[in-house]
Amino acid sequence: MALFPLTSNFEGDFVLQLVAVDSENTMDEVAAAAAVHSVGRRVRARPGHIMRVRRQGGAEFLPRTLKVSESGLKPTETIEIIWEAPKA
Repeated sequence: MALFPLTSNFEGDFVLQLVAVDSENTMDEVAAAAAVHSVGRRVRARPGHIMRVRRQGGAEFLPRTLKVSESGLKPTETIEIIWEAPKA
């Protein structure tokens, strides 16, 4: 368990944020930590949507239960947090 800095590029936000998460946080917890700095400030909430994490420029989302320590992310690497629409 250690603090791990990541740069958050939150969908709909124009500001990149440096977010300190724990190395044992899941991607869902990382998305929630990033949301604190964007949602309700410069990004409107989207009830019913799920926040997903991917590497900057990546096509695939990281698994929601994947821990930071298992992800291969590097300190201060930029991640994108994207809203995923609910499944119909």
